[in-house]
Amino acid sequence: MHPKALLDACAELLAQVLKFDHPADAVVSRYFREHRSLGPRERATLAETAYAVLRRKLLFEHLAGSGSGSRERRLAILGFFGPRDFLQSALNEQEKAWLAHCDAVDPSTLSERHRHNLPEWLVQPLKAQLGDDFWPLAEALNATAPLDLRVNMLTDKREDVRRELELAGLHARPTPYSPWGLRLDGKPALTRLDAFARGAIEVQDEGSQLLALLADARRGQMVVDFCAGAGGKTLALGAAMRNTGRLYAFDVSAHRLENLKPRLARSKLSNVHPAAIAHERDDRVKRLAGKIDRVIVDAPCSGLGTLRRNPDLKWRQSPQALAELTAKQAAILESASRLLKSGGRIVYATCSLLRAENEDIAAAFSASHPGLRRLSVRELLESAKIDHAAGLCSEDGVDLRLWPHRHGTDGFYAAAWEKVQG
Repeated sequence: MHPKALLDACAELLAQVLKFDHPADAVVSRYFREHRSLGPRERATLAETAYAVLRRKLLFEHLAGSGSGSRERRLAILGFFGPRDFLQSALNEQEKAWLAHCDAVDPSTLSERHRHNLPEWLVQPLKAQLGDDFWPLAEALNATAPLDLRVNMLTDKREDVRRELELAGLHARPTPYSPWGLRLDGKPALTRLDAFARGAIEVQDEGSQLLALLADARRGQMVVDFCAGAGGKTLALGAAMRNTGRLYAFDVSAHRLENLKPRLARSKLSNVHPAAIAHERDDRVKRLAGKIDRVIVDAPCSGLGTLRRNPDLKWRQSPQALAELTAKQAAILESASRLLKSGGRIVYATCSLLRAENEDIAAAFSASHPGLRRLSVRELLESAKIDHAAGLCSEDGVDLRLWPHRHGTDGFYAAAWEKVQG
């Protein structure tokens, strides 16, 4: 595609993304379906340009105020993903001069909001939690996330798969914490790999893998993934159970569970039972009360721990939405806890950075459930032989607390309880 046409396409896509009426990844996917002639490099340029603008929206809008042409075109120029000489060939002389002026801006002269590129309602609670560590986090959230894979340990060994990927020209290295994970450079087309087709690998952030490890699902147990979604943790739990026992994958979205089906077929698992439920008090849930060994509740949340992957979330979430989410999280955790048998374990998790969705929910739940004993996540990780377990946890070791700038994972939180033997 000619540089000018590609820049125009970037501006067109941005006009759709910046409406914020749908998730950015859905808008990008729809755009690609409507423009099937686009090649892989053009698609990469379009998607990465859109995401670059979403990450640094406040800064780019500030700089765009001095430019010419449409707002979307100016933003596309500032966020353009590709060689600078390619971009320059799409610009007129006025735009070239303006871009050079923008490039010359000293970052140290920018205001805080143009440096962190976060909404103010989010800045204050993060600063209160992190203090001086806020700025490393803000910088990490404006970077791109790595591509993590989970090796299906039911069928393959991590080192064997790593070597297989190397032979396919992909550099993969073991994740530093999860014994199941591999981290790749770049964003290769995984679906073309034999390792993907036969179910040896699945895309899953290392932090999400650690949540599955915390559950410690074992052979022959009854296990529930209460908010299964597309089933990443479900598949990890099933492999940990060595394809024995019974694993229920519950979700209120039948559509999300449909996305689990092809993954489940590749995984070689036969112990997984997906079930769409109407709500957390569904009769399917009630029938299992007091029978379950392990429950994992990866609750619906703001998703702010995934801003490297989903930067539009910071512009689409709000304090009002957060209040609704915390009420839902508490209700889901309450209902899920009724599934536990004596000695059973429940893990509550989110991919949020905020105390309101994490520590505050766990504290209120503990206070109202004296029959559940709070477990030390650090001890659980150490039992699972996870390296540097203490560094993955809160200072007292009670909670899992993963941060993009400290651990290279998405932002994750987890707490765990055990039902006291009756």
